[in-house]
Amino acid sequence: MAWEIGWQRCYRLALAHVKAGGSLPAGAGKLVVQGEDLGAWITGQRVGWDKLMPAQQYLLETLGIEPAAEGEAVGPVWRSQWNTNLAAARQFHTREGHLRPARKHVELIDVNGGGEGGEEAVKLGAWLDNTRRRVGKLSAERRAQLAGLGLEWAAQKGNA
Repeated sequence: MAWEIGWQRCYRLALAHVKAGGSLPAGAGKLVVQGEDLGAWITGQRVGWDKLMPAQQYLLETLGIEPAAEGEAVGPVWRSQWNTNLAAARQFHTREGHLRPARKHVELIDVNGGGEGGEEAVKLGAWLDNTRRRVGKLSAERRAQLAGLGLEWAAQKGNA
């Protein structure tokens, strides 16, 4: 059975980060490398340890990643791109005081916590516009995250 390419990619990114002297994050949103939230990925591996092949478990253990202990509270696992986009939305909201960027707005976010190669361009305006259109498909948690930043769901026609 072949391992999913996404798993291999995240493992290689985590391995390179550790070899470069970096430490692995304890939770989602703490370390995003090349668009992959390694904290969310690590959390997912720890939670789903029993579903991994023995060789995958071994590779993770060589990085210092272990299965979640029984009863250990492990944070939620989100898609990595969601966390990247949400981080861009938070940054924009903090700076501008609202969450109404132009459709073509691109937000540069620091993805390595001040480390090397640390900025990623997020097409924030397009993502928010598309997210508004698909609000019915979002989980309550994701809607709440965006509502907390003041996202207006309905397009304000005539109020441009």
